[in-house]
This record gives sequence, structure tokens and C-alpha cells, in this order.
Amino acid sequence: MSGKPRGEQRIGLLNGMAAYGIWGLVPLFWPLLIPAGAVEILAHRMVWSLVFVALTLLVLRRWAWAGALLRQPRRLGLVTAAAAVITVNWGVYIWSVNNGHVVESSLGYFINPLVTIAMGVLLLKERLRPAQWAAVLLSAVAVVVLTVGYGRPPWISLCLAFSFATYGLVKKKVALDGVESLAAETAVQFLPALAYLLWLSAQGRSTFTTEGIGHTVLLACTGLVTALPLVCFGAAAVRVPLSTLGLLQYLAPVTQFLLGVLYFHESMPPERWAGFALVWLALTLLTWDGLRTARRAAALRAARAEAPRTAPVTNPDPASAANPDPASAANPDPVDA
Repeated sequence: MSGKPRGEQRIGLLNGMAAYGIWGLVPLFWPLLIPAGAVEILAHRMVWSLVFVALTLLVLRRWAWAGALLRQPRRLGLVTAAAAVITVNWGVYIWSVNNGHVVESSLGYFINPLVTIAMGVLLLKERLRPAQWAAVLLSAVAVVVLTVGYGRPPWISLCLAFSFATYGLVKKKVALDGVESLAAETAVQFLPALAYLLWLSAQGRSTFTTEGIGHTVLLACTGLVTALPLVCFGAAAVRVPLSTLGLLQYLAPVTQFLLGVLYFHESMPPERWAGFALVWLALTLLTWDGLRTARRAAALRAARAEAPRTAPVTNPDPASAANPDPASAANPDPVDA
């Protein structure tokens, strides 16, 4: 599995399951914040996330990165772009959950790896293997089927998938760890969010102090709900292989989908089942191809390590050289659904 001790792997696996489990169960949390509107919830999430992440970094004593970041205008610009994109993602997700679109929002995170791969081809000129092409084409067909099923394109799903895929691409350029990255992004979001909350309060439309102490505490907990799974993910990322995290990532949208169907009782006519089935088939194909490629790469490394220096080993899969680890492209460091 990896060179880590078994105890470390177990801790990593448990942290990964906790991270994706929390992200999967988050649709149960946002409705608790009603009557606060989606924008007010979003603003509180930005403000309180910075508070909790700053406290985390204070405990861990990890502040050296901040000074280096402030001296690099290009990276600061990328952090600002990442903050803008994740703001869209968070806002759409909160609104969709609190307006009865949990199933459609789960679809966005199912197709996110496929959108990420498609963006890699279009923007980064990456080469895909045949199985990856098949997965992307299947997902395109699924969108057409779901458009028929919904009577409109699945805008919520597409917005969530494309915003999160874009966020992942920008974050790769910034090259900050998960907690540090969230701290930088929420620092960008903090002042606009705080200004909005103060304006809302001045207008007499804030629910922060008008709905009881329980409501106030729940709004403050939006920061904890954002930061806690990210800390768990960070603990998992350094202990388990990326391929394992790639498999665990599906725990979140699967849980969201089940909540949408079984708990929120959202309708699933045959056309939607057909569209979801195509997406799941595409993800199965993508996962199988990623695991197969990872095994080939491991075998190749072992062969190179054993072979004499004068007898070079050729790559048995030329396409894998251009895209050796599809899981890393399809699974950017997440910052919540």
C-alpha cells in the first residue's frame, strides 16, 4: 500500500473517512441555519472559517508561509482568484441544499473529476488514455440525458463541478497546503463578508442575534464545519496513497445522494436514474483505469530499480508518461462541498 507503518496508515484512513464523511453529511447542517438566507450563511462561513483556521495555525505554529506569500504578488493574485471561485462554489451549494436540490448538487461532485480531466485536456493540453476519453464522453452523454430528465441543463451540478475544478487548477499553481490555503483564501474573503454582515445588521435583516443563542452558535459553527474536515483531510493526505484518497472522495457525493433521495425525499424519475447511472459508469471506468495505471507505474519503478544501469527499461504505456496519475488531476485538494 505504501511505505508508512500500518498504524499510520490506519490513522490516515480514519481521517480520510472522517473528512469525506463530514462533507457527505453537510447537507444536514445547512437547513439548520434557516431562516438565515444563503448569502448570510455564506458570509458567516467566510468570517468564522478564518477564525477557526487562524486558531488551528496558531496551535500548529505554522505562520512562516504567510510572509513569503505576501512578497509574491502573482501568488497573491492566484489566491484571490481561488477565493472568488470557491465563494461561487460555496454559495451555490448552500443555496441548492436549502432549496431542495441535494441530489443535483451531489451530481456536481460526482462529475467533478471528469470535468477536471476535460479541463486538463482543453487548458493544459494533457493527453488522455482511451479509457479516460470514454469516461469523459460518457459523462457528456449523461449531461444530455439529465437535461431531458430535468427539462433543463443541470445548471447546479455544472456550476459546482466547473467552479470546483477551476478552484483545483488554481490551487495547484498557488502550491499551498490545505489549511494554509484556506487561511489565505478566507483572509481575502473576510473583509467583504464582514462588511456585508455589518450592513445586513444595520438594515435589521441579520438573523445572528435575533433567533436565539442556538442559532447564533450554529452560524459560528459554519467555520468549524469548514475547517475540521480539511484538517482531517490533511492528516490523511500525508499517510495514505493518493489512489486511496481518490476512492474515498466518492464517499461524500454518495452520502449526499442518499440523503437527497432517502432523507429529503427528492424525486428521481427514470431519466435521472439513467443519467446518474451513466455518470457512475464513467467514474467506475476512470477509477479502474487509474488503479491499473498506478499498478503499471509501480511495476515499472520496481523493474527500473532492479535492472542494471546499462539496460534501460522502456515505458510500457506511453500515454501514462503524459498523465501518470489521473487521480491527482481528478482529485484536487478539497475545501468542502
